[in-house]
Amino acid sequence: MPARLIDGKAEAARLRDRVGRDARALQQTHGITPGLAVVLVGENPASQVYVRNKIKQTIEAGMASFEFRLPASVTEHDLLSLIATLNGRSDVHGILVQLPLPAQIASDQVLRAIDPAKDVDGFHPVNAGLLAIGKPNLVPCTPLGCVMLAKTIHPDLRGLDVVVVGRSTIVGRPAAQLFLDEGCTIRIAHSATRDLPALCRQGDILLVAVGRPELVRGDWISPGATVIDVGINRIDKPEGGTRLVGDVAFEEALAVAGAITPVPGGVGPMTIACLLANTLLCAERSVSTEGADAS
Repeated sequence: MPARLIDGKAEAARLRDRVGRDARALQQTHGITPGLAVVLVGENPASQVYVRNKIKQTIEAGMASFEFRLPASVTEHDLLSLIATLNGRSDVHGILVQLPLPAQIASDQVLRAIDPAKDVDGFHPVNAGLLAIGKPNLVPCTPLGCVMLAKTIHPDLRGLDVVVVGRSTIVGRPAAQLFLDEGCTIRIAHSATRDLPALCRQGDILLVAVGRPELVRGDWISPGATVIDVGINRIDKPEGGTRLVGDVAFEEALAVAGAITPVPGGVGPMTIACLLANTLLCAERSVSTEGADAS
């Protein structure tokens, strides 16, 4: 029997609906509209598409969207000045600086400049450190979405073996930490891993995030395993044009896995939905912070 498809679009829609309801309730109860500021530097076409989608979904969820477009020639000083201003704005609860940034700007410095309480991407060292010690605050959106999708198949993740292929600070490492917090046993594979196929076959859940088209073949997957494919790669079609594929050979995996996320339509939609959820969380926490300050 072919693997069950994990519908990221449907799950993301359900999450956005919940966020929208809670955002409206926050506005009605406390007069606060969750606000997300998105900063885009330069004219990267892919980044422009991502930002456009984020802004659209932010507004549809009943939140305030603040967009800042800066030229590719902007100085690091000017970008940091903008972030300092956004840190101080009470109507901005979440700040996202779209990556990648131009060469003259140190991304690490920019990410560190964002107030950790407004770091909806979960990339600030404070938030990364809290996640690492098992006390997550704001966590990266894509890994969070991966765990949510895994729970649609395994409501209780405790005791499951999870193999994460990829050790980036954006997906692989934080995903491993989140699954660890759920009581899973974690193995992380990377470029120095020996016998990667054998390691992959040890996973009840196999999460792949390496950016290499169709790296993981069907015979790398344990029969019945849940496959979370984070990769999104554009490759040429033999007849001309291009198509999107993941890091997993989908058709091969479909015949072996118990459940799998498609590409596109799997993990991708969850990323923006989780971004909105993080923004709402920041806004809700601002209420308790203001109350504490008043007292």
